[in-house]
Amino acid sequence: MGKHKKSKHTKQFYKRLICILLIIICSTVLINAFKARSLASSFTVLTRLTGQTSLNSTSTLIKPSITEDLLTPNKYSRPQTKLKKVNAVVIHYVGNAGSTAKANRDYFEGLAASGETSASSHFVVDTDGTIIQCIPLDEISYASNNRNNDTISIEVCHPKIDGKFTKDTCDALTELIAWLLDTYGLSKDDIIRHYDVTGKICPKYYVEHADAWDDLKDKIWDYYQTNK
Repeated sequence: MGKHKKSKHTKQFYKRLICILLIIICSTVLINAFKARSLASSFTVLTRLTGQTSLNSTSTLIKPSITEDLLTPNKYSRPQTKLKKVNAVVIHYVGNAGSTAKANRDYFEGLAASGETSASSHFVVDTDGTIIQCIPLDEISYASNNRNNDTISIEVCHPKIDGKFTKDTCDALTELIAWLLDTYGLSKDDIIRHYDVTGKICPKYYVEHADAWDDLKDKIWDYYQTNK
């Protein structure tokens, strides 16, 4: 009889022990899962703030078609100064009507040799909707004066002297900016013109026609809201 009681107590002891071990294992798994999730969330926030080149991993929007043709590092157009945060996207227009995105990219490249001025942008959008990337997204460009250190700049080509963008250009610009908004957690108010930074009449058509600028921002924001 004594042996039977002892055996019964032994079984109960091992059952309790197994339950305790299972609780410890489950708790450990849950804690590690929570830590991993928190780490991933922190990395996403950090990536949005620092603008790392892997920024597409933080965006739920499909990245638009972009031709990467990075400038050679030089002090006049690609100084390789780190862009530590992004607070806005700045829209410009190129000063030479009818020119191509490639021609404007090559002009920025040529500044390394000519040294005539300091100028560049992260992207140039052509009249046919082609997007060329000139500067990595974790570096500044020389386009927006005192906002170079916290903005992404986009130069936009146009066919006529009035500076109005083509439909193909607007479509490509919409996809590009929506992707950048999603990547950096920006709002509609963070889409700005060069004019809004310095008062320069740039982009010309969208400074002289405020309603057209509002329509373009609405188009971009609607696309972003629909596709995010």
